[in-house]
This record gives sequence, C-alpha cells and structure tokens, in this order.
Amino acid sequence: MNYRHAFHAGNFADLVKHATLLQLLAYFRVRAGPLYLVDTHAGRGLYDLGGADAQRSGEAEFGIGRLMQSQTLPTRFEPLRQAVARLNPGGDLQFYPGSPLLIADQMRPGDRYLACELRADEHGVLAQTLSGRPGVEAVCRDGYVAAQSGLPAQGAALVLIDPPFERADEYLRIAETLGAVAERNREAVVMVWLPLKDLETFDGFLRLAEEAGAGVLTVVESRMRPLRDPMKMNGCALVLARAPAEIDPALREISDWIVHELGDGGQSRVWRTTGDGSC
Repeated sequence: MNYRHAFHAGNFADLVKHATLLQLLAYFRVRAGPLYLVDTHAGRGLYDLGGADAQRSGEAEFGIGRLMQSQTLPTRFEPLRQAVARLNPGGDLQFYPGSPLLIADQMRPGDRYLACELRADEHGVLAQTLSGRPGVEAVCRDGYVAAQSGLPAQGAALVLIDPPFERADEYLRIAETLGAVAERNREAVVMVWLPLKDLETFDGFLRLAEEAGAGVLTVVESRMRPLRDPMKMNGCALVLARAPAEIDPALREISDWIVHELGDGGQSRVWRTTGDGSC
C-alpha cells in the first residue's frame, strides 16, 4: 500500500495525526523559548480533495468530511476544524492542510521550521506553499538525516516522522532516528505516524525503537477494525518520544472519537512502553 500523502489526505489517519500535532503545538506555544521543528516527510503541504489522487481513494469523505459535519465533536478537534474551515471559506470542502501548513500557521516569532521532502515534484509545490513564511525553510533532502544532525543540542524541539513506507528499511530508519534524536537533544519530542496492519509488525517496530535507545514511548493505537487481515490498513498508530504527560487526555479523546465514530468495531488504546525493550 502506498502511504503517500496525496492519496490519503483528510482520511481518519490524518485526523488522528493532525489533531494530535495541533495539541503538541499548543503545548509548546505557551512555553517560553523558541521551538525548532523538523518534518522529515513533509509532502506538498496543501491538498486538493477534488484532485485525481484524493478522488481515487475517496477517503476524505469518510474522514474530514464526517468531522466537519459532526454535531458532537470533542473540543480537542476544534483547532483542526478551524484550520480546515479557513481554507474553505465558501463552505464546500475542497482543500485540506498537510502538516507543513498547520505548523507554519502556528509558529511564533523566533520559532524555526525545517520541512523536508525528497520527491522533487512534491518539494516544488511545498516550497511554493510555504513561500514567504518567516522562520520556515522547505528543503529537498533526506529528512531522517536532517532530524539526526540538524537539531540543536538543547532547547525545545519537535520532530514529525510521517513517511510513505515505500522503502524496505523504513521501520529501521525511523527507529535509528528516534535513538539519534534522543542522544542529540533530550528535550526533543518526536511524533511518528505508522500504519497499523498487524501486531507482529507493530510490536517489532517498538522493539527496534527501544533497542535504538528511544526510551519510554507513548503509544496511541487507533484500530478502526479488528486486526484480522494484515493486507489491509486496519488503523494507525502514533508513537511519541518524550511526549508531555499533559496531553495524554487529548490523545485518548482524539483516538476514542475517531475509532468510535468512524471505525467498524475497532479499539482505541493509549499506553506507554517500559523503556527496557519489553514493550
């Protein structure tokens, strides 16, 4: 399965990821000191839900489409709903913001944001989308390398890892990056998005991450259906390193609503690893 952003813009997984991202940004926004952000797989930053890629999957209708129409939406989703509404002032749902646009709109003076995208065509659109934003740089380079070597050694930092999973070594590179970031800056928070197909693959990744030195991890599992068919994307997970405990209630509320309102007999879980490799 191809997890490139354009095919799945505005689907349930985007809602989990972006609602959580906005909660993290709100947490940092009220704290003193500048924030350094790295987005390892930024994509193009803005998505046309009427475009060929999004129309082919049709996933936005049952994701952001349902969210925008909900009458019982928890307040944790309000920042995302407002961001989408600003892009669609006429009311019709045509555009959906990727993480770069959400991040750029929340930046304070002094914050810095490095948006990495290796695909030249995607990077071209990304650079145009973020053009003129102070403190923002869109680069066509390996985001894993940028996250491992480009972070400041101290100070508030946030790394977002959301790859398309087109490479055979993707899980290993994520784990290595988690370990390298932990070694470089113990204040840096990392949020990883993962497809959830089967527990064997997922548990294997968590072991890799802990063996790499990622430390205790906060895990958010949004299982949209029982994990019976490993050939399907049965849900998604967020794995967060050094996530502030203050956002735990938000993590639970976001995942619970997505699973119960948009899923089919699934399960929502928020838990922590032991940090000793035993998960």
